[in-house]
Amino acid sequence: MRARVAVADGLIMTRRNMAHLARSPEELILYFALPIMFVLVFGYVFGSGMTVPDGGGYREFLLPGVFAMTMLYGMGATGSAVAVDVGRGVVDRFRSMPVARTALLTGRGVADLLRAMLEMTVLVVCGLLVGWEFHRGVGRALLAVALVLALRVAITWIGIYLGLALGNPDTVGAIVFPLAFPMTALSNVFVAPELMPGWLGAVSEWNPLSATVTAIRELFGNPGLGGGGWATEHALALAIAWPVLLTAVFATLAIRSYQRLGD
Repeated sequence: MRARVAVADGLIMTRRNMAHLARSPEELILYFALPIMFVLVFGYVFGSGMTVPDGGGYREFLLPGVFAMTMLYGMGATGSAVAVDVGRGVVDRFRSMPVARTALLTGRGVADLLRAMLEMTVLVVCGLLVGWEFHRGVGRALLAVALVLALRVAITWIGIYLGLALGNPDTVGAIVFPLAFPMTALSNVFVAPELMPGWLGAVSEWNPLSATVTAIRELFGNPGLGGGGWATEHALALAIAWPVLLTAVFATLAIRSYQRLGD
């Protein structure tokens, strides 16, 4: 009975968050604009000068990285939304009501997953329009999308934790970019690790973002799978392990922060 109530309350919170998103379409446009800009600028302006280790077109190399990068930058929207609720006392009001204690967090997580699915749909269509393709069948392509969404779940919990811990959307915004930008730059989103200096390439290979990008490039059949390091050879396992580990750590931290809000 308690589990049923928790699920019902979580769905109500999910609808609340999706309704907020529907009333703020400019937010979606903003978060779509950045990855689409990267596709156009890097794919068309710089693409002719970029080298792909195992051959192939640069846009096919780039698009899997953009898919994963978009999930990473969703952390800012999640953290800011949670911080707004904390700052306006919405979280305290819900805590004082007969609502399942988990509903606010699970509702946010499910709503962000639905938004991520919408973002992926738009990005895949955009990719197909600029010449990106998947070559290894629909089944493996869907598995690749599932890995991207698993990364988004982990990123969502990091955002929820930051929003609860900081409680100020401006502070969240000031912290998220310094976190997200180096993680993107020190990854294989734009450049293959084997083209970097040795130590930098090693850091890039072990980046959680790189694990997902390498795994989905292989599943899509896209170029860019050069390198013989352990992390590259076991990218699929790491693309599963990293999101599981990050979710376990930051979901625990988020729940503890949520419980301490009323203390």
